Amino acid sequence: MGQCGITSSKTVLVFLNLIFWAAAGVLCYVGAYVFITYDDYDHFFEDVYTLIPAVTIIAVGALLFIIGLIGCCATVRESYCGLTTFVVILLLVFLTELAVVVLGYIYRAKVEDEVNSSIKKVYDEYNGTNSNAQSRAIDYVQRQLQCCGIHNYSDWQNTHWYEESKNNSVPISCCKTTVATCTGSLTHPEDLYQEGCEALVVKKLKEIMMYVIWTALTFAAIQMLGMLCACVVLCRRGRDPAYELLITGGTCA
Repeated sequence: MGQCGITSSKTVLVFLNLIFWAAAGVLCYVGAYVFITYDDYDHFFEDVYTLIPAVTIIAVGALLFIIGLIGCCATVRESYCGLTTFVVILLLVFLTELAVVVLGYIYRAKVEDEVNSSIKKVYDEYNGTNSNAQSRAIDYVQRQLQCCGIHNYSDWQNTHWYEESKNNSVPISCCKTTVATCTGSLTHPEDLYQEGCEALVVKKLKEIMMYVIWTALTFAAIQMLGMLCACVVLCRRGRDPAYELLITGGTCA
C-alpha cells in the first residue's frame, strides 16, 4: 500500500513538473501582457510601482523552468537532497506568489485614484498631433475602448485643444467605427461614442491586475500540490531506512 502511494506521488510529481514548464511560459506571457498594456495606458497611470506584480510574476515564471528540471531529476532518482531542495524552492515560490496576490489587490485598489488624478492633465495636453505622446495615448484609448472624453464627449469643450481649434468638434478618434461620414462635429453627437474614458480605463487596468492575481493563485495551488506529493515521497523514505539504502546506497543522492 505504501509503495503504491509513493508510486502515485512520483507520477503526479513528474506530471506537475511538466505543468511547471508550461506554467513558466504562461506566467511570462501574463507578465509581458501586463507590461505591453501598461505601456498603452501609462499616461493615465503614474505609479510605476504597480508593475511590481508583473515583474515578480515574470521572475517566478523564469524560476519555474529551473524548478521543473530539478523536480523531474529528483523525482526520477528519488533523491532525498534533490526533493528537499525542490520542496524548499517551491515553498519560496509559493510565498512569492502569495505576495503577488497581496500586491495585486493593493495596487488594484489604487487604480481609480491614480487615473482620477492624472486623466484630466493628459486631456489638457492633447494637441491632435501624432508626435505628441499624450495625443497618441488618448486617440488609442478612445478607439480601443470606444469612449470619448473623460466622462462624456462634452468634456472636450473644456480642453485647450478645443478652444484653440474653434471648429466645434472633438477628435476623430471619438467617432463610432460604424459611421463612415463622422467628422467629430458636436452638431452630430449621435455619431460619437457616448461613454467617457475614465471609467473604462479604470475597468481595463483593474482587469489586468485581476489576470495577474488569478494566475498567481492558480499556480500557487498547483505548487502546493507539488509540495504535498514531494513530502509524501520524502516521508516514505524517512520511515524506511532499508528503502533509502536500496535507492541511494547509503549516500545523499
